Amino acid sequence: MCHQQIRRLAGPAITFALLTLSPLANANGQAPIDADILLAGGSLHLGDGQPATIGNVAIRDDKIVAVGDFETGQIKRRIDCTGLIVSPGFIDLHNHSDGPVTRKETRAVVNYLTQGCTTIVTGNCGSGPVDAGGYYDKIDQFGAGVNVAHLLPQGSLRRDVMGSEQRQATDDELARMKELADKAMQDGAWGMSSGLIYVPSSYADTAELTEIAKIVANHRGIYASHIRNEGIGLLDAIGEALEIGRGANLPVHISHFKSSGKDSWGLVRTAVDVIERERAEGRVITADQYPYTASSTSLSATFIPAWARAGGSEKMLARLETGEDSKRIQEAIRNKLEITDAGQRIQIAQYQPRPDWAGRRLKEIAEEEQIEPFDLILQIERNGGASVVNHSINEEDVRFVMQQPWVATASDGSSRIPSEEIPHPRSYGTFSRKIGHYSVREQTVPLAQAVRSSSGLPADILGLTDRGYLRPDYYADVIVWSERDFIDRATFASPHQYSGGLRYAFVNGTPVISDGGVTGALPGRALRHESN
Repeated sequence: MCHQQIRRLAGPAITFALLTLSPLANANGQAPIDADILLAGGSLHLGDGQPATIGNVAIRDDKIVAVGDFETGQIKRRIDCTGLIVSPGFIDLHNHSDGPVTRKETRAVVNYLTQGCTTIVTGNCGSGPVDAGGYYDKIDQFGAGVNVAHLLPQGSLRRDVMGSEQRQATDDELARMKELADKAMQDGAWGMSSGLIYVPSSYADTAELTEIAKIVANHRGIYASHIRNEGIGLLDAIGEALEIGRGANLPVHISHFKSSGKDSWGLVRTAVDVIERERAEGRVITADQYPYTASSTSLSATFIPAWARAGGSEKMLARLETGEDSKRIQEAIRNKLEITDAGQRIQIAQYQPRPDWAGRRLKEIAEEEQIEPFDLILQIERNGGASVVNHSINEEDVRFVMQQPWVATASDGSSRIPSEEIPHPRSYGTFSRKIGHYSVREQTVPLAQAVRSSSGLPADILGLTDRGYLRPDYYADVIVWSERDFIDRATFASPHQYSGGLRYAFVNGTPVISDGGVTGALPGRALRHESN
């Protein structure tokens, strides 16, 4: 019979627990470790924020079986990691690959594997599959390059029950939403997300959100929110999220934490103080961030208020053209143009009628077309709308936010392959930029903290208890990378560039990157939250 034996190794502020599985003890009384893969002699970052130490990691089947300094037995494959970093695979708490991860072309999620990501969380910003069980089944049926955890999307939930109408839910409709929320949580959702600048998520008031969040709390889930305002209304929007957390008694997570727009720069620092006070009172409040000075969404969500988008694009355009609301909408557009330097800060990511506009700024296009930026916005909206990149965030705010120990790294991107689009580079470079640029080169945050913000911290936020750390009996989501070479290559002008410096990546013990090359394996699993 196999037996387990725990061996403690003291390092600088760190302890390794070694799980041995072989029945044959060596001369020191410790059983040698048999493994399929031995990552030997690497600099081990465990995901806990402590300094790295030199050691080994042994992988057997889909689990880590030993970490640190231990005797080895039969080893099928030994990889020399001298001079390289071995760490837990990264966990992207905010991903929009709900559709792409189920499609043949993008289910390998290569643009995230090359950043070191081995798990993504979908269902964010209130959008995605409401049927968590069916979604998980599809992932397990076809496989994926990464593991997938899912949040119940409140906006899609509301649409399924009551469409996109801007009104309060009836008692029956609220009861139905709570029923579907309960089912999603029983099927393994990890919490609920909201996208409170988007239709119809934004039409739910605080009371409605709190009532559904109470169901999520019953299943030990979290509430993750793209809050109602990330500009000058940031503090009120943070306050609403905290109120929902208190009312439903569950952890609150602020998605892509920032203050967006020149008129709100620096406000995120006050928001940090507000959150710190809440945390000091014992409440669980966390956030995530992408390490860029630009955001990305639709042109309409950037310039047109949510109330004006009720009922879809046709009704929005009708309000814009005529009626009592027209003046209000036009004023909102002009105000937004003012704080985006007449559209110079707005970059087209995709516009179907004019693919050649991708990558170009709104103001420059307007000048070329000899029209006002305001009229160009109306023209684009009449022709189906566009996705944009909004260069609206202050660099010093970005650095300040990432230094907070409760802020995780997350991309807000999705699985992609190169195309004619010019999307935000975060889909290709979030994690490698946080570590390679901000930690290693700028030293804005210590490397151990940068690794933790990408691994152990997001695991703790989500509630994962068997991933996110290099620990025995944890699933073998492990990456090996070069501190010197691990860096993002994607830029705003040329975003379809894979990150560099990742040598090996394992998902559930299976190599998905080997010696720098993508293997094509699809060992990712649907990660189902255990309901009460």
